[in-house]
Amino acid sequence: QVQLMESGGGSVQAGGSLRLSCLFSGNTIDRYSVGWFRQAPGEEREGIAAIYGAGANTWYHDFVKGRFTISQDNAKNTLYLQMESLKPEDTATYYCAADPRRYLLPVYPYRFSGQGTQVTVTS
Repeated sequence: QVQLMESGGGSVQAGGSLRLSCLFSGNTIDRYSVGWFRQAPGEEREGIAAIYGAGANTWYHDFVKGRFTISQDNAKNTLYLQMESLKPEDTATYYCAADPRRYLLPVYPYRFSGQGTQVTVTS
């Protein structure tokens, strides 16, 4: 059974940075499409970044492109999201997710998800 556990959320001022981590257990991370989703209050959950195709490809939503970087460490079975130039509109609960379909972009829901970590960006 795949389990995902996020960490690294918190409160930061606009323009600041945070790095989220996601520990992947129950299988090896490079067998899955893995990604980050976020959900703001009153909004639907949306995919913002992913690594797919056995780690060979990355995808970003337009509103984080150039500011966020997704990466994975196969030896540590861990997924990361480095977030730079944060804006108040980035405030949301961030979820790590994984799916055994190796070429699945996060415009579709992923099968497995963590419990989420809160990111708050103040102006």
